[in-house]
Amino acid sequence: MTGYQIFWPLLAHVALVYGLYALLGMRRAKMVRAGSIAKSDYRENRGEPAESLVVKNCLANQFELPVLFYACSILLYITEADNLIAVVLAWAFVALRYAHAAVHVTSNNLRYRSPIFAAGYIILAAMWGWLALWMATS
Repeated sequence: MTGYQIFWPLLAHVALVYGLYALLGMRRAKMVRAGSIAKSDYRENRGEPAESLVVKNCLANQFELPVLFYACSILLYITEADNLIAVVLAWAFVALRYAHAAVHVTSNNLRYRSPIFAAGYIILAAMWGWLALWMATS
């Protein structure tokens, strides 16, 4: 492939991150308007209401495992291992990130969230495995 196809899933993940920032801002503004928390309380993030805390935690989660996704995607591109297998795996990972985030900011039910996270973890491991296999056989 070695076009830019591997970067579309990255851009889709960036869109998720921006969407979560927007959601966090909306939920925090709602809490301030409702009088649940003072605007100044967000300076040190003490006592964040659960409604916005779940979004904040979800947003933080987008800078944990996905960092390895970004690194792997770039390495797949550099090594020209960004073929159909890699792109499908990348899209699967991002789709699972969207699903994980949706559960995280709504019900936050671990019964659903944990298996979605685990599936993304395995998909990302497969991406790294594909990269290693590609480099070993090239």
